[in-house]
Amino acid sequence: MINIEGLTKSYGGNILFDNISFRVNAGERAGLVGRNGHGKTTLFRMILGEESPDSGTISCPKNYRIAHVSQAIEFSSPTVLEEGMLGLPPDSEGQHWEVEKILAGLGFSASDMYRAPSEFSGGYQVRLNLARVLVSRPDMLLLDEPTNYLDITSIRWIRRFLVNWPGELFLITHDRSFMDRVVTHIAGIHRRKVRKIAGNTEKYYSWIAQEEEVYEKTRQNDEKRRKEIERFISRFRAKARLANLVQSRVKTLNKLTRKQKLEKAKTLDFSFTDAPFTGKYMLSAENLSFSYNFSRAGGESLFSNFSITIGPQERICIVGRNGAGKTTLLRLLAGELKPEIGRIENHPNIVKGLFEQTNIHTLSDERSVEGEVLAANPDMGRQAARSICGAMLFEGDDALKKIRVLSGGEKCRVMLGKLLARPANFLLLDEPTNHFDMESCDALLSAIDNFDGAVVMVTHNEMFLHALAQRLIVFQDGGIEVFDGTYQRFLEDVGWREDEDNTRSRQAGPAGQNGREMSRKEFRKQRSEIVAKKGKTLKPLEEKIKQTEDAIVQWEDELEELNRKMQDAAGCSNGEEIAELSRALNKCREKIDDGFARLEELSAEAEARRADFDARLQDIEDRRPY
Repeated sequence: MINIEGLTKSYGGNILFDNISFRVNAGERAGLVGRNGHGKTTLFRMILGEESPDSGTISCPKNYRIAHVSQAIEFSSPTVLEEGMLGLPPDSEGQHWEVEKILAGLGFSASDMYRAPSEFSGGYQVRLNLARVLVSRPDMLLLDEPTNYLDITSIRWIRRFLVNWPGELFLITHDRSFMDRVVTHIAGIHRRKVRKIAGNTEKYYSWIAQEEEVYEKTRQNDEKRRKEIERFISRFRAKARLANLVQSRVKTLNKLTRKQKLEKAKTLDFSFTDAPFTGKYMLSAENLSFSYNFSRAGGESLFSNFSITIGPQERICIVGRNGAGKTTLLRLLAGELKPEIGRIENHPNIVKGLFEQTNIHTLSDERSVEGEVLAANPDMGRQAARSICGAMLFEGDDALKKIRVLSGGEKCRVMLGKLLARPANFLLLDEPTNHFDMESCDALLSAIDNFDGAVVMVTHNEMFLHALAQRLIVFQDGGIEVFDGTYQRFLEDVGWREDEDNTRSRQAGPAGQNGREMSRKEFRKQRSEIVAKKGKTLKPLEEKIKQTEDAIVQWEDELEELNRKMQDAAGCSNGEEIAELSRALNKCREKIDDGFARLEELSAEAEARRADFDARLQDIEDRRPY
């Protein structure tokens, strides 16, 4: 556990923390949230002793070990496995199977274990640093964005690992779904204070909103009372017979403390600009094949014989392991690369917008933020460019900042601003949530959801996958396939087979060393039983919902026909027919009202049942042995 008392920290005139106090207790897994630049990483650095507070103390029990993932890439062993074994505590020296199961979970294959660390990309070297920390069994893990550089199967693995972590955890991540499934508490940096509660991010942000609403109402009531007292004093100050009352009011006024109006929190607030589109299909790809001949021995293909047709307003997510070819496929669809085999046909009215975080190097260091936005669309006016800068949190003079002084996250916001400057009807997004805080991710999710065009997105963020994906392009088992359905349906019907492969390799070890809580067979049996029961329960409800919807459509057609007959009867002044049609109309409206009530009831029941089964499936998933 760690205890923080009266901590204050500032840089120049910018106060990050003002007399904050909280603790992470034994057995707690706490998530640290807050906007970018509000001090999350600085707080971690102070806990580690890498920075000093202006005042206050940070304390922990004697011999309490805190571990974190170093950003420095320094390796001294000839192989990945030996490097990972350097993290083992003294009582576990030589237990290589512990290191192997961690490395396998983080995406290293059996052959990778015996390769030199220097042969791997920067992302995999960071993973090796993470593995070295995880095997060290510290009392507390400090993890700052641990899902960066991880693919979706590794993210799912580390989530299960952390849920079963026996010590304390202090976690920073922009991935809300990841955090909510791991932590027991949330500590939030908000208005230079830290508030800590038990629960998930939704509970925390709801609590903050409620607290600020109460504060604002109290402030307004206090201001109203203050003005009433000031008016009374001003009005009756000269009247001798009311002198005592006036003095009493003066004392009351002096005791009132003035609450400051809360500064409006800055957050991304934007929408993509739609370009008009008419047509049935936007893009068609047939039998695509691609390989990097110059870097892959023998011209090994990233993928081959891939075909897809994309219609207007579709939401398609590309998922799979790192290095499988996701970004390459996105660039092919964007027209940035040419396929070796196959062809891509674009509709004449298609207007593409590409967001690639790796393209921040294309920004000119000497241009301002405003200048980069204007360069994306020279026809737009300066005022429109300033509006986009403001939406990306570069307000006022911040829009005149040079690109060279911006952080990586700020440069990504500039890239997003350039995308907003150009109308589009087909967005291609490569990991757009990286470098964004949770509030910015929420704004991006809303903007994508409201975009009146097609979206193809590479992402490992399961919140985005669950919220947006209507179809998936899945890289798995060395191949590529299109899955026609939501991400939840994919998990239920197909699942990540690489999860199972990693589970097998992680369970491998000396006899009696795997210590499984649930065998793979038990896991699959229980999961299959829940999936089968879910289908058996929901199918009749879904059929009833469809029947009710069809009936409502039929009754609305009948109502329209009755209204037409009523107009004809009224034109002929046929009183008897009007009376009969009036009764029929009332009866038809009653059926429609009853139908909608029944539909609402069935939908609510189906949603409740679905949520129950999903929670049970998640519980099984979290208890899968790591």
